[in-house]
Amino acid sequence: MEAASHHLTRVISHGMGTEPVISDWPALTSAEVARVLRHYPQAGQPQRLEWHSPRPFSAACVMQTDAGEIVVKRHHVRVRDIAALSEEHAFVAHLHARGLPVSTALHTADGATALADEHWTYEVFRLAPGMDLYRDAMSWTPFSSGAHAHSAGRMLARLHQASQGFDAPARAARPLISSFTIFSQEDPVRPLQAYIEQRPAIADYLAERPWRGEVAQHLLPFHAQLKPYLDEMIPLWTHNDWHASNLLWSDVTPQAEAVSVLDFGLCDRSCALHDLATAVERNIVEWLSVPHRADQLIHLDLLDALLDGYASLLPLSARQLRALAALLPLVHAEFALAELDYFHGVTQSQQNAALAYDTYFLGHAAWFNTPEGQRLLDHLRRRADGVTA
Repeated sequence: MEAASHHLTRVISHGMGTEPVISDWPALTSAEVARVLRHYPQAGQPQRLEWHSPRPFSAACVMQTDAGEIVVKRHHVRVRDIAALSEEHAFVAHLHARGLPVSTALHTADGATALADEHWTYEVFRLAPGMDLYRDAMSWTPFSSGAHAHSAGRMLARLHQASQGFDAPARAARPLISSFTIFSQEDPVRPLQAYIEQRPAIADYLAERPWRGEVAQHLLPFHAQLKPYLDEMIPLWTHNDWHASNLLWSDVTPQAEAVSVLDFGLCDRSCALHDLATAVERNIVEWLSVPHRADQLIHLDLLDALLDGYASLLPLSARQLRALAALLPLVHAEFALAELDYFHGVTQSQQNAALAYDTYFLGHAAWFNTPEGQRLLDHLRRRADGVTA
């Protein structure tokens, strides 16, 4: 297969802050997509390229074909190879078979669900039903209504129900995977050291940093609060990027319901509470506003709606809610390190690597010691106090 050019036009992408940036990856072109789709008999004949995704870690587009709208995603092979995409596709296929509204990967003429050339790895999907209401929403921005939050929580519970029985092992060490292998342990220091050693780019970045002391200061006190609840962390394959922009919606109103689930690129074997805590982190705290103000950063009404939606299918005990509060200051940690691996080892962006480590890995944990962070955790604890046995 002909390799994609490294000199293609780049698109405006979502960055690590509030301002859009030039994408790290070349935009997909009509000619390139047409070459890819020749390998997918079900995709149909390309007609016109409709849209480029602004998401930062891969290039993606929607192509109109005579068989309908097709989503094509391209990854650099150092980020996702065929084996990595096959892990994601197997999980999605399991969820689809259990009735979750997801779009499964199309197959090539050879029966594979991913395609590779010299530099790139491709995956192709039919466009899932629903409206992309949050298409332009940045990460770390909240739901636009309580009804959206409630529906997202209920859909997350549906995913956790559907995930039961998928017993694949945890994924191998790769960039940009949101795992839960460090702070799920009684003593996290040794697995943290192993995590770093398995990822040379992280080891290189931290070689001149006093990271052990920084972890001891900012993260280990929260782990001490989590330790009594580790028995609640029952392994389960999970989405790990539950944001409103990874859902499609029934209509454009504030009462719209989530009707499709997208983007399983960060999925791995973690646990349901880790996935729920990620949903809280992604949708309830206005992280991008933290440098500019100290209060009014959290949306407790949306938090309650999210948890109410989840509990409408999977009720949460008082102990689980307290475990959720204990986990929340740590839930970001392994994905922050995975971003550090990506930015230092793949795109070699010193600025973004510093953001991943200082602002995200350390800074998000430290924020939970602020009055706003404590207000969020106290709200979860009060909610636990109100749960009857």
